[in-house]
Amino acid sequence: METAKIERINELYRKSKAEGLTEEEKKEQQILRREYVDAFKRNLRGQLNNISIKEKDGSITNLGEKYGQKKGN
Repeated sequence: METAKIERINELYRKSKAEGLTEEEKKEQQILRREYVDAFKRNLRGQLNNISIKEKDGSITNLGEKYGQKKGN
């Protein structure tokens, strides 16, 4: 997510605490927050899909292939 959008989320938060938001600003805040959460989930999912575990027998299990969505992507 772009730094400018994160700054805007923070700016809207501060304004909501100080003086309140207009309906338009509330909608903008909801959209930006949803976008931020979606980007965070994509990033986390990507990291988790790249985790491999070395088993006791020496084999390596790629958790992204075993449990994640790596096969279909």
